[in-house]
Amino acid sequence: MSTPLPAKPIRASRVTIAQLMHPEHANLLGNVHGGWIMKLVDEAGALTCMRHAQCKVVTVAIDSMVFRNPIRIGDLVILNAEVTYTGRTSMEAEVQVLAENPITGARTHTNTAYLVYVALDNEGKPSSVPQLIAETEDEKRRMEQALERQKHRLAQK
Repeated sequence: MSTPLPAKPIRASRVTIAQLMHPEHANLLGNVHGGWIMKLVDEAGALTCMRHAQCKVVTVAIDSMVFRNPIRIGDLVILNAEVTYTGRTSMEAEVQVLAENPITGARTHTNTAYLVYVALDNEGKPSSVPQLIAETEDEKRRMEQALERQKHRLAQK
């Protein structure tokens, strides 16, 4: 029988990634490929979950990716990620994507994605993860929303 891991606050998992978009990231219209953004979202989500669980993780689900605004060549893409739900071995990461004009500083929210990861031990088997501690009313509300999303995912199986 293993000892329960100590719970951690949501803030301990937060990760921010920023990357300048170049022509090789874009189509002929100058819009960044959605697949490139999906890759960055998955990396940010995995990093925040690894930071929380302190072990390797694997992606098991992406709820959806809806691009509300284009990201252009020359934009700085900023991905803010944090863990919003923990199960026994799984975690949900919320990743917000912003496009920033580095000259003017103007920022546009392009999308928010929810991804699920499973923690893995050194043998590649699912591993227990620390539970989350919500420190603010907003974090409590977002954790409740994450629990509802997880219930919906499980009902879809």
